[in-house]
Amino acid sequence: MVSGERATIAVLDVNGRLTPGVTIQFSNGDKVTTDTTGRALFVAPLKPGALYASIAGRPGRVATAILSAVTEEIVPRVDSAPRIASVADRFELIGAGFCGDADKNTVTIGGQPALVLASSPNALTILPPLDPPTGLAEVTIACGKQEAVPFKMIFVGMKLEADTSPLQPGQKRTLRVDITGTPEKIQLEARNLSPDVAELESGNPARVFSSGGSDNKAEFHVAGKKHGNFLISIRLVPAMSKPLR
Repeated sequence: MVSGERATIAVLDVNGRLTPGVTIQFSNGDKVTTDTTGRALFVAPLKPGALYASIAGRPGRVATAILSAVTEEIVPRVDSAPRIASVADRFELIGAGFCGDADKNTVTIGGQPALVLASSPNALTILPPLDPPTGLAEVTIACGKQEAVPFKMIFVGMKLEADTSPLQPGQKRTLRVDITGTPEKIQLEARNLSPDVAELESGNPARVFSSGGSDNKAEFHVAGKKHGNFLISIRLVPAMSKPLR
Protein backbone atom coordinates (compact mmCIF):
# COMPACT_ATOMS: atom_id res chain seq x y z
CA MET A 1 0.00 0.00 0.00
CA VAL A 2 1.04 3.62 -0.48
CA SER A 3 0.75 6.08 2.41
CA GLY A 4 -2.27 8.34 2.16
CA GLU A 5 -3.62 6.53 -0.92
CA ARG A 6 -6.81 4.52 -1.27
CA ALA A 7 -6.73 0.74 -1.07
CA THR A 8 -9.34 -2.01 -1.23
CA ILE A 9 -9.25 -5.04 1.06
CA ALA A 10 -11.28 -8.23 0.63
CA VAL A 11 -12.33 -10.96 3.08
CA LEU A 12 -12.79 -14.53 1.80
CA ASP A 13 -14.17 -17.54 3.65
CA VAL A 14 -12.56 -21.01 3.61
CA ASN A 15 -14.26 -21.72 0.28
CA GLY A 16 -12.84 -18.59 -1.31
CA ARG A 17 -16.14 -16.67 -1.30
CA LEU A 18 -16.28 -12.94 -0.61
CA THR A 19 -17.76 -12.28 2.84
CA PRO A 20 -19.80 -9.12 3.61
CA GLY A 21 -20.27 -7.55 7.03
CA VAL A 22 -16.85 -8.48 8.42
CA THR A 23 -15.05 -5.94 10.64
CA ILE A 24 -11.31 -5.63 10.04
CA GLN A 25 -9.05 -4.10 12.68
CA PHE A 26 -5.71 -2.49 11.79
CA SER A 27 -2.73 -2.22 14.06
CA ASN A 28 -2.88 1.60 13.88
CA GLY A 29 -6.36 1.55 15.46
CA ASP A 30 -8.43 2.00 12.28
CA LYS A 31 -11.42 -0.24 11.53
CA VAL A 32 -13.39 -0.98 8.37
CA THR A 33 -16.31 -3.29 7.60
CA THR A 34 -16.72 -5.13 4.31
CA ASP A 35 -19.70 -4.06 2.19
CA THR A 36 -22.18 -6.26 0.32
CA THR A 37 -19.43 -7.27 -2.13
CA GLY A 38 -17.19 -8.55 0.68
CA ARG A 39 -14.71 -5.70 0.16
CA ALA A 40 -13.87 -2.47 1.98
CA LEU A 41 -12.30 0.75 0.68
CA PHE A 42 -10.04 2.70 3.03
CA VAL A 43 -7.14 5.15 3.07
CA ALA A 44 -3.71 3.78 3.97
CA PRO A 45 -1.97 5.36 6.99
CA LEU A 46 0.32 8.34 6.37
CA LYS A 47 3.24 6.77 8.24
CA PRO A 48 5.28 4.26 6.18
CA GLY A 49 6.09 0.91 7.77
CA ALA A 50 4.38 -2.34 8.68
CA LEU A 51 0.61 -2.52 9.03
CA TYR A 52 -1.24 -5.53 10.42
CA ALA A 53 -4.87 -6.44 9.76
CA SER A 54 -7.03 -8.92 11.63
CA ILE A 55 -10.69 -9.94 11.70
CA ALA A 56 -12.41 -8.75 14.85
CA GLY A 57 -12.76 -11.59 17.35
CA ARG A 58 -10.59 -13.99 15.35
CA PRO A 59 -6.97 -15.08 15.97
CA GLY A 60 -4.25 -14.41 13.42
CA ARG A 61 -3.32 -11.34 11.42
CA VAL A 62 -2.01 -10.40 7.98
CA ALA A 63 0.90 -8.02 7.44
CA THR A 64 1.47 -5.53 4.65
CA ALA A 65 3.94 -2.71 4.03
CA ILE A 66 3.01 0.97 3.77
CA LEU A 67 5.30 2.63 1.23
CA SER A 68 6.13 6.33 0.90
CA ALA A 69 3.98 8.23 -1.54
CA VAL A 70 5.31 9.41 -4.91
CA THR A 71 4.36 12.77 -6.40
CA GLU A 72 4.49 12.05 -10.13
CA GLU A 73 1.69 10.30 -11.99
CA ILE A 74 2.60 6.73 -12.91
CA VAL A 75 1.23 4.86 -15.90
CA PRO A 76 0.05 1.39 -14.76
CA ARG A 77 2.70 -1.29 -15.11
CA VAL A 78 3.11 -4.89 -14.00
CA ASP A 79 6.55 -5.76 -12.65
CA SER A 80 5.85 -9.23 -11.29
CA ALA A 81 3.17 -11.83 -12.02
CA PRO A 82 2.72 -15.58 -11.55
CA ARG A 83 3.70 -17.42 -14.72
CA ILE A 84 0.96 -19.99 -14.06
CA ALA A 85 -2.33 -19.43 -12.22
CA SER A 86 -5.45 -21.46 -11.48
CA VAL A 87 -8.65 -20.58 -13.36
CA ALA A 88 -10.59 -21.05 -10.10
CA ASP A 89 -8.44 -19.12 -7.65
CA ARG A 90 -7.19 -15.60 -7.04
CA PHE A 91 -3.72 -14.43 -8.01
CA GLU A 92 -1.64 -11.32 -7.31
CA LEU A 93 0.16 -8.80 -9.50
CA ILE A 94 2.86 -6.43 -8.29
CA GLY A 95 3.65 -3.15 -10.03
CA ALA A 96 2.66 0.51 -9.91
CA GLY A 97 0.01 2.94 -11.10
CA PHE A 98 -3.02 0.83 -10.20
CA CYS A 99 -6.23 2.31 -8.78
CA GLY A 100 -6.69 1.90 -5.03
CA ASP A 101 -10.45 1.69 -5.58
CA ALA A 102 -10.75 -1.86 -6.91
CA ASP A 103 -13.71 -1.14 -9.19
CA LYS A 104 -11.81 1.59 -11.05
CA ASN A 105 -9.39 -1.03 -12.39
CA THR A 106 -10.36 -2.92 -15.55
CA VAL A 107 -8.81 -6.37 -15.99
CA THR A 108 -9.45 -8.89 -18.76
CA ILE A 109 -8.14 -12.43 -19.22
CA GLY A 110 -8.42 -13.85 -22.70
CA GLY A 111 -10.77 -10.98 -23.54
CA GLN A 112 -13.12 -11.74 -20.64
CA PRO A 113 -13.59 -9.37 -17.66
CA ALA A 114 -12.03 -10.48 -14.36
CA LEU A 115 -12.90 -9.31 -10.83
CA VAL A 116 -10.44 -7.21 -8.84
CA LEU A 117 -10.80 -8.47 -5.27
CA ALA A 118 -8.30 -6.16 -3.61
CA SER A 119 -6.09 -3.32 -4.80
CA SER A 120 -3.59 -0.63 -3.96
CA PRO A 121 -1.43 1.56 -6.20
CA ASN A 122 1.26 -1.15 -6.08
CA ALA A 123 -0.67 -4.45 -6.11
CA LEU A 124 -3.81 -6.15 -7.40
CA THR A 125 -5.51 -9.37 -6.33
CA ILE A 126 -7.56 -10.76 -9.21
CA LEU A 127 -10.18 -13.50 -9.56
CA PRO A 128 -10.37 -15.00 -13.07
CA PRO A 129 -13.64 -14.90 -15.09
CA LEU A 130 -16.39 -17.45 -14.41
CA ASP A 131 -15.66 -19.26 -17.68
CA PRO A 132 -11.95 -18.57 -18.20
CA PRO A 133 -9.74 -20.04 -20.90
CA THR A 134 -7.07 -22.62 -20.05
CA GLY A 135 -3.59 -22.47 -21.51
CA LEU A 136 -1.79 -19.28 -22.54
CA ALA A 137 -4.00 -16.17 -22.34
CA GLU A 138 -3.44 -12.43 -22.63
CA VAL A 139 -4.01 -10.24 -19.57
CA THR A 140 -4.86 -6.55 -19.89
CA ILE A 141 -5.03 -4.00 -17.06
CA ALA A 142 -6.17 -0.39 -16.95
CA CYS A 143 -6.68 2.16 -14.18
CA GLY A 144 -9.29 4.52 -15.56
CA LYS A 145 -8.09 5.39 -19.07
CA GLN A 146 -4.44 4.56 -18.34
CA GLU A 147 -3.48 1.13 -19.70
CA ALA A 148 -0.59 -1.15 -18.79
CA VAL A 149 1.32 -3.10 -21.42
CA PRO A 150 -0.53 -6.41 -21.98
CA PHE A 151 1.20 -9.63 -20.95
CA LYS A 152 0.52 -13.37 -21.01
CA MET A 153 -0.01 -16.02 -18.36
CA ILE A 154 -0.76 -19.73 -18.37
CA PHE A 155 -4.08 -20.64 -16.74
CA VAL A 156 -4.71 -24.19 -15.56
CA GLY A 157 -7.79 -26.09 -14.52
CA MET A 158 -7.63 -28.40 -11.49
CA LYS A 159 -10.22 -31.14 -10.93
CA LEU A 160 -10.22 -33.09 -7.68
CA GLU A 161 -11.05 -36.80 -7.76
CA ALA A 162 -11.65 -38.19 -4.28
CA ASP A 163 -14.06 -40.23 -2.18
CA THR A 164 -15.90 -37.59 -0.11
CA SER A 165 -17.79 -39.98 2.18
CA PRO A 166 -17.06 -39.79 5.93
CA LEU A 167 -13.59 -41.01 6.85
CA GLN A 168 -13.04 -43.92 9.25
CA PRO A 169 -10.24 -44.19 11.86
CA GLY A 170 -7.12 -45.65 10.24
CA GLN A 171 -8.62 -45.48 6.75
CA LYS A 172 -6.32 -44.18 4.01
CA ARG A 173 -7.39 -42.30 0.90
CA THR A 174 -5.73 -40.73 -2.11
CA LEU A 175 -6.73 -37.27 -3.32
CA ARG A 176 -5.96 -36.96 -7.03
CA VAL A 177 -5.84 -33.60 -8.81
CA ASP A 178 -6.10 -33.69 -12.61
CA ILE A 179 -4.53 -30.65 -14.27
CA THR A 180 -5.43 -29.20 -17.67
CA GLY A 181 -3.93 -26.25 -19.51
CA THR A 182 -0.26 -27.16 -19.31
CA PRO A 183 1.98 -30.24 -19.56
CA GLU A 184 4.47 -28.63 -17.18
CA LYS A 185 5.10 -29.85 -13.67
CA ILE A 186 3.46 -27.47 -11.22
CA GLN A 187 3.58 -27.33 -7.45
CA LEU A 188 0.42 -27.69 -5.37
CA GLU A 189 -0.14 -27.13 -1.66
CA ALA A 190 -2.73 -28.93 0.47
CA ARG A 191 -3.89 -27.59 3.84
CA ASN A 192 -5.80 -29.77 6.27
CA LEU A 193 -8.77 -27.79 7.61
CA SER A 194 -10.05 -30.67 9.76
CA PRO A 195 -6.95 -31.97 11.60
CA ASP A 196 -9.06 -33.64 14.28
CA VAL A 197 -10.61 -35.97 11.67
CA ALA A 198 -7.84 -36.55 9.12
CA GLU A 199 -4.09 -36.31 8.77
CA LEU A 200 -2.12 -35.36 5.66
CA GLU A 201 0.65 -37.94 5.39
CA SER A 202 3.21 -35.39 4.14
CA GLY A 203 2.55 -32.83 6.87
CA ASN A 204 0.32 -29.79 7.10
CA PRO A 205 0.62 -27.99 4.79
CA ALA A 206 1.86 -30.56 2.27
CA ARG A 207 3.45 -29.65 -1.06
CA VAL A 208 3.90 -31.88 -4.11
CA PHE A 209 4.79 -31.43 -7.77
CA SER A 210 2.50 -32.76 -10.46
CA SER A 211 3.64 -35.49 -12.83
CA GLY A 212 3.72 -33.29 -15.91
CA GLY A 213 2.95 -34.57 -19.40
CA SER A 214 -0.33 -35.16 -21.19
CA ASP A 215 -1.84 -36.86 -18.11
CA ASN A 216 -0.74 -34.15 -15.70
CA LYS A 217 -1.76 -35.00 -12.14
CA ALA A 218 -0.79 -34.69 -8.50
CA GLU A 219 -1.67 -36.85 -5.50
CA PHE A 220 -2.04 -36.25 -1.77
CA HIS A 221 -2.61 -38.98 0.81
CA VAL A 222 -4.75 -38.70 3.94
CA ALA A 223 -5.32 -41.04 6.87
CA GLY A 224 -8.36 -41.05 9.15
CA LYS A 225 -8.01 -40.21 12.83
CA LYS A 226 -11.67 -40.52 13.76
CA HIS A 227 -15.03 -40.92 12.04
CA GLY A 228 -16.24 -37.81 10.28
CA ASN A 229 -16.13 -35.57 7.24
CA PHE A 230 -12.84 -33.94 6.37
CA LEU A 231 -11.92 -30.78 4.45
CA ILE A 232 -8.66 -30.32 2.53
CA SER A 233 -7.86 -27.07 0.69
CA ILE A 234 -5.64 -27.48 -2.39
CA ARG A 235 -4.10 -24.50 -4.17
CA LEU A 236 -1.49 -23.83 -6.82
CA VAL A 237 1.78 -22.49 -5.38
CA PRO A 238 2.50 -19.29 -7.35
CA ALA A 239 5.95 -18.63 -8.79
CA MET A 240 6.32 -14.89 -9.38
CA SER A 241 8.47 -13.60 -12.24
CA LYS A 242 8.66 -10.82 -14.81
CA PRO A 243 5.52 -10.88 -16.96
CA LEU A 244 5.67 -12.56 -20.37
CA ARG A 245 5.08 -9.98 -23.08
